[in-house]
Amino acid sequence: MDVSIRRAALGAPADAAAVVRLIDAYARDPRGGGAPLPAEVRERLAPGLAAHPGAHVWLAFEGEAAVGICVAFVGYSTFHARPLLNIHDLAVLPEQRGRGIGRALLAAAEEFARASSCCRLTLEVLEDNWPARHLYEHCGFDDVRYGNSGPTKFLAKPLVVAPS
Repeated sequence: MDVSIRRAALGAPADAAAVVRLIDAYARDPRGGGAPLPAEVRERLAPGLAAHPGAHVWLAFEGEAAVGICVAFVGYSTFHARPLLNIHDLAVLPEQRGRGIGRALLAAAEEFARASSCCRLTLEVLEDNWPARHLYEHCGFDDVRYGNSGPTKFLAKPLVVAPS
């Protein structure tokens, strides 16, 4: 694999454009919703990530071309009184999949998390996304269980935000 991984410089136009392009490609994928990002989201994405104090973004490059992305956010575990790193997006362009790029992006995020004294990495994955689940399980991810409880369930409540 002739791919390099590095932190995105969100203030650099080329990296900001790569972030938008890769997240838009992910959104267009059936597993990402199957539709392009709206124009206003594409406009706000890179500046919003750059302004968010807990955001961390890694890009995978083959030569000069960005082919994968990992977007993560630092959170906090009250049960461990330490930070955690939530991987919010992990995406590799369809034609680049199966080459170890996702694994390399996860390794970069894990290296950062360990250096930041995080107690864990977290992520969510669609139940039927077997390729991603296989990757995550291979990298040590598993259902979250607390004590003798069953696996946790990820829930969300959409909020309608008035336009500013």
